[in-house]
Amino acid sequence: MFSRVLSILFVLFLVAGLPILSSSTTRESQIRQMPRLALYMSAAISEWVVAGLGLLIFFFSSLSAFSIGFRTLAPAHALASAGALVVLAVAGVRLGLFLETRGWWPPEAELVYLLIPQTRHEKFWSLLLLAPTAALCEEFLYRGFLLAQLAQWMSSSVWAWAGSSLAFGLAHVYQGWHGMVRASLLGALLAYPVIHFGSLYPSMLAHALIDALALVWLGPKFLPPRREEGTGNRD
Repeated sequence: MFSRVLSILFVLFLVAGLPILSSSTTRESQIRQMPRLALYMSAAISEWVVAGLGLLIFFFSSLSAFSIGFRTLAPAHALASAGALVVLAVAGVRLGLFLETRGWWPPEAELVYLLIPQTRHEKFWSLLLLAPTAALCEEFLYRGFLLAQLAQWMSSSVWAWAGSSLAFGLAHVYQGWHGMVRASLLGALLAYPVIHFGSLYPSMLAHALIDALALVWLGPKFLPPRREEGTGNRD
């Protein structure tokens, strides 16, 4: 009973509490005044804290390591799946950026611009810190714990797939409604190998590569210039 209550509370936190907390935090003016590397560190620490809490809840839950995707997969299958996910995701992001330059899609939120590295030093830390942190923590939380827990409660992998993808989109509320739509679609895409193969590893690898490409290539090269630059995003 105690473990079930903990799981319910943590699922509610992922679905509703985390988006509310993210929305309120990103509205604070201090965020926009932080040096970019400090912003990277703050984001990474926040994700590891939530993932650590999720890991603790997992140990008390009735879920197994296999049920949340920690199972081996043939390297060829893992690499092929990750590669296909990266190609599809990058194509989708590139299409969104193209539509944005034409005025057919809303502009990116301010915080997205603040996260895009501008110097080699910032690019190094975005690759070393942000991309792997998001890949490990978010895949464990949303395509691992949440997907498995919802599937167990709903007895339906389809509804669990939809619920975990929606929750992932809501976690990106700071990017606006269009960012949440994009994140939900990405979450649904990343959930496919977890449901099909039962393994998180292709999704983790793909997520790291997608974020890395978005931070050091897609964002700097294709994101339209902001009309009004922030003042606190330099080291």
